[in-house]
Amino acid sequence: MVEYKFKTSGKTRSEHDLLGDKEVPAEALFGVQTLRCIENFDISNNLLSDHPEFIRAFGIVKMGAILANHELGLVSDEVKNAVVSACQELMEGKHTEHFPIDMIQGGAGTSANMNANEVIANRALEIIGKKHGEYKFIHPNDHVNMAQSTNDAYPTAMHLGLYMIHQDVMAALKSLIKSFRAKEKSFAGVIKMGRTQLQDAVPMTLGQTFGAFANAMENEMKKLDLAAQEFLIINMGATAIGTGITAEPGYAEACTKHIKKISGWKITLAKDLVEATNDTSCMVYYSAALKQIAIRLSKICNDLRLLSSGPRTGINEINLPPKQPGSSIMPGKVNPVIPEVVNQVCFKVIGNDLTIALASEAAQLELNVMEPVLVESLVESATWLTRAFNTLRIECIEGITANKQHCKDLVEHSIGIVTALKPYIGYAACTEVAKEALATGGSVYQLVLDKKLLTKAQLDKIMDPKNMIKPTMVKL
Repeated sequence: MVEYKFKTSGKTRSEHDLLGDKEVPAEALFGVQTLRCIENFDISNNLLSDHPEFIRAFGIVKMGAILANHELGLVSDEVKNAVVSACQELMEGKHTEHFPIDMIQGGAGTSANMNANEVIANRALEIIGKKHGEYKFIHPNDHVNMAQSTNDAYPTAMHLGLYMIHQDVMAALKSLIKSFRAKEKSFAGVIKMGRTQLQDAVPMTLGQTFGAFANAMENEMKKLDLAAQEFLIINMGATAIGTGITAEPGYAEACTKHIKKISGWKITLAKDLVEATNDTSCMVYYSAALKQIAIRLSKICNDLRLLSSGPRTGINEINLPPKQPGSSIMPGKVNPVIPEVVNQVCFKVIGNDLTIALASEAAQLELNVMEPVLVESLVESATWLTRAFNTLRIECIEGITANKQHCKDLVEHSIGIVTALKPYIGYAACTEVAKEALATGGSVYQLVLDKKLLTKAQLDKIMDPKNMIKPTMVKL
């Protein structure tokens, strides 16, 4: 028994399609083809109604189509006005409860397209004072889907919906970068050891560490935004396979013009509609950019876990905000749970990218019927990453503090500091100091003073953070 998100009276209306008659809930804006989808595809429990961006996108696409067809003299003012009003309501976020279909479906998105056609048709019928299902006045196929196929309307709506989701990704990513920048500034004077291959390398500042995090995300963000522009290339007017059959001459251009105006985005029509109708490379491109962000973000989370490790027996250069007790058996233990969960999100995004690659490769001849899993996987990657950006920023980055003295002590006791001293005392002397420090466990800082290789004032001047983090020759 299907449970709907809108009130039902138990009354039904009969609707007919190719396969016969079915009883549809009387209050439903959707019709028989949507009902078949509900019955056929109980797969992911991830419903179209859970993603209002796509419903708004269908409103834009169907409005653009009806305006183009009206412009070409193919529909009456009454039908055009009613359909436009219904589409406007979808764009305003209304009627999402009437899209109860699974995102994963066979049929290359036909169910999603017909769900939109039926909802718009029945709402338009209400607007002109008719009953649900009185399709002789406004028909899902003949009017709402006029001059369209699922094969151009569905991918166009999916592109626009994904572009909406992209705006949320970008906003969350920019906020995360801003948080990294704030830590870069506040930790600018905290000297610490840099490490390569998990071994001591040369000094740097903790601010540089967080600045590198910000730069990594900024670089990937630019690539992601570039990839997202591909969503604004649409194939409306292609109809079934790209030849434009059933559409009037000039429809493709007129529809694209209206969609561009309605959305406010730089929408363009694909140059080759046959190629565009079987191509899903824009989703592969965007997924690859998300995957690269996930790889970089996971590395950052690994670093946060390492830098906060311990606290007594690890690196312990930073403190992550404590979020929950870390063990059911070890009292006092607190784990880096926020970076850990973000790591797991990143793994999921990387895995989804493989699904997307395989689904895109599965295109055959004039169509790729695997678009539903492409879209669903891409939505999951984008929405999970958006939440991960916000979670990492709010629950972790903003609350990080530095163990300044411990960072400084590690530098002074590190063998790696001799590299910074080499220009002043020479390679041979540095080697001897390093060798003795390793053998005795002594401090390089103290050994340099004991051997009178430099005065304390000179050594402190060399080790001043501003002289340790860039090419500088200190005048002693």
